[in-house]
Amino acid sequence: MSVVIVGGNERMTGQYESICRKHGCKVKVFPKENGSMKKKLGCPDILILFTATVSHKMMISAVNEAKRNGVEIVRVNSSSASALNNALKERIVCA
Repeated sequence: MSVVIVGGNERMTGQYESICRKHGCKVKVFPKENGSMKKKLGCPDILILFTATVSHKMMISAVNEAKRNGVEIVRVNSSSASALNNALKERIVCA
């Protein structure tokens, strides 16, 4: 399964990647917007939005692209490692 994470802390990118790998997922992490999300997002199985740490413009861009591709969107308020872990456990997509 593949996961795209939008938002979060830049310093925790490595932790986000290791948590997703622990759940058996491939992951891309975009803590900041660098160019167009349309080209980078691809077509993952699940999109995780850390809503507290993502810009409004970046969130709208990611959500529109995910809806266009039929990707499941999970909104998580906290950008902590435990919040990501819980989101992945709840979705059982990456079991």
